[in-house]
Amino acid sequence: MVTSILLVTVFSCSENRDNFDLNYPDYFPDPHYTFENNPITQDKFELGRKLFHDPVLSRDSTVSCATCHAQGHAFADHNVAVSTGIENRLGNRNSPSIVNIAWQTSFMWDGGINHIEVMPLAPITNETEMDEDMSRLIARLNRNTKYKTMFSNAFGKSKIESQQVFFALAQYMSFLVSSDSKYDKVRQGKSEFTQDESTGYQVFLAKCNSCHKEPLFTDYSFRNNGLSYQEDDPGRYRITLSENDKHTFKVPTLRNIVLTYPYMHDGQIPDLMAVLDHYDHGMMPHKNLDPVFINEGRAGIRLTHEEKTSLLAFLKTLTDSSFLSNPKFSE
Repeated sequence: MVTSILLVTVFSCSENRDNFDLNYPDYFPDPHYTFENNPITQDKFELGRKLFHDPVLSRDSTVSCATCHAQGHAFADHNVAVSTGIENRLGNRNSPSIVNIAWQTSFMWDGGINHIEVMPLAPITNETEMDEDMSRLIARLNRNTKYKTMFSNAFGKSKIESQQVFFALAQYMSFLVSSDSKYDKVRQGKSEFTQDESTGYQVFLAKCNSCHKEPLFTDYSFRNNGLSYQEDDPGRYRITLSENDKHTFKVPTLRNIVLTYPYMHDGQIPDLMAVLDHYDHGMMPHKNLDPVFINEGRAGIRLTHEEKTSLLAFLKTLTDSSFLSNPKFSE
């Protein structure tokens, strides 16, 4: 029986290899990443999937991309505030979900990287995360017979080069499209919101949509949202050196938000109700507090208990169960 299943799987992949493509709903905007210099092929995707889940990318072969970006958690970390790298080294930021990453115009909480093909270089070489040197990594891959074959199939070259690693990872990550939640089914006319969900959606449109714009549920801007902050992480200021950017961080997507706790750039808020309480009455004063949070001369977004409850009901409709369990993205 197992053999039969494997044969069907191999046959299906072979049959669809020529029309392998990125799919997304017609109400999504066009992706920012165009694959112009990295044409889509299934061989590249499958190579990228293997690399993403393989700890071989880290110096001591103990940490993979999937270590901090797990499919069951919407490709965020395993519900920890900050991530752990090699030798149990702790970072100072929460690993964000990387769903719908092909639409992102910049990467990391501070936007310090501006291209998806360059983005993996940061965690691979960061001493707290994977702490690997690219030349050592490429030499190691070139000694691996299986990888030599996979890279040759994907790129038609006998020698593995660093750009090929980034191209393959970019293809896999770009295909992490979350677009089959109940919200999407409602939008496509295949389902209906409950009364609580519908009320929550109206609350969302009135009080959250200015930053978390649908259908991606983020506008990819950088904002200060009144968090307590650490001076050793000035956010986007680290990139721009502009005082106006001090302690501003990227607006994250709300898709699959129920699964990606704890919240904020450093994981300081444990659950969604606490997040709503923060926006209602917990904001700290800051010179760069985003104007969207100033209402009637006071910081915060007024939310009644009933509004919070219905808003939570709506946010649960953004969970994409089929994406979270899709074997296409699994190790």
